[in-house]
Amino acid sequence: MGAQLRVYKRRIRSVTATKKITKAMEMIAASRIVKAQRKVAASAPYAAELTRAVTAVATGSNTKHPLTTEVEAPARAAVLLVTSDRGLAGGYSANAIKAAERLTARLRGEGKEVDTFIVGRKGVAYFGFRERKVADSWTGFTDSPEYADAKKVAAPLIEAVRKDTAEGGVDELHIVFTEFVSMMTQTPVDNRMLPLSLEKAKEETGGKSEILPLFDFEPSAEDVLDALLPRYVESRIYNALLQAAASEHAARRRAMKSATDNAGDLITNLTRLANAARQADITQEISEIVGGSAALADATAGSDK
Repeated sequence: MGAQLRVYKRRIRSVTATKKITKAMEMIAASRIVKAQRKVAASAPYAAELTRAVTAVATGSNTKHPLTTEVEAPARAAVLLVTSDRGLAGGYSANAIKAAERLTARLRGEGKEVDTFIVGRKGVAYFGFRERKVADSWTGFTDSPEYADAKKVAAPLIEAVRKDTAEGGVDELHIVFTEFVSMMTQTPVDNRMLPLSLEKAKEETGGKSEILPLFDFEPSAEDVLDALLPRYVESRIYNALLQAAASEHAARRRAMKSATDNAGDLITNLTRLANAARQADITQEISEIVGGSAALADATAGSDK
């Protein structure tokens, strides 16, 4: 039984060390959530006003542009998937990948070819392990994205939108990311960024019955839309990256809290088993002492006779 007690003590030390690590990671994730939430809130007004500007231009002109005009028979679409660079965040990346798979299946069911773009090492590893083609990928900034990262991601997507499908361009641009709802709820969503749906844009900006002013465009509405296209895509991608970062930290905090609680329960159970093993050792030692004493007493009595 002494060997069993040593095993329990060794396991308790190991689980205790793991508990310290998970607790520290939980605290770090909790501290980063607040900062990520502030960035999301700060980026929202710019994205909303930019969407409103695009809506105003599209409403005030009859110009056909990839930003606002849908192709009659779209043949190709691009899907941008946002995952994480690191693990230990529960099902955060897995849920986003599943949402992207469902979107891809739906688009292919509509007869469209799909080009996949990925942000995050988890998504890259998922597609790489299955030897599936990826148009482009980016890693190294998912937990704290900057606007420069969004511009880097947006560049090839904007180029694909401006090309003809015969030259490798796309007719639609979709993004899949995890929307931060609350500390306990993060939901994978898929949004179509391009072409912009004017009705949906009005709902996002809160302008359900808003009367937009009349504009004169110089030099033309098409040139204005050309200038707004990269800004719009970059702002939407940046907001999605920030929401995904906040969701990642919240998911990691929740996963690490669960791991810490489980480690505490395991330590309690192992301590109980160790105490039982130690009590069994003590009981056995007492039994051996009593048995030895009784045997000695019997031997002494026999010699006296």
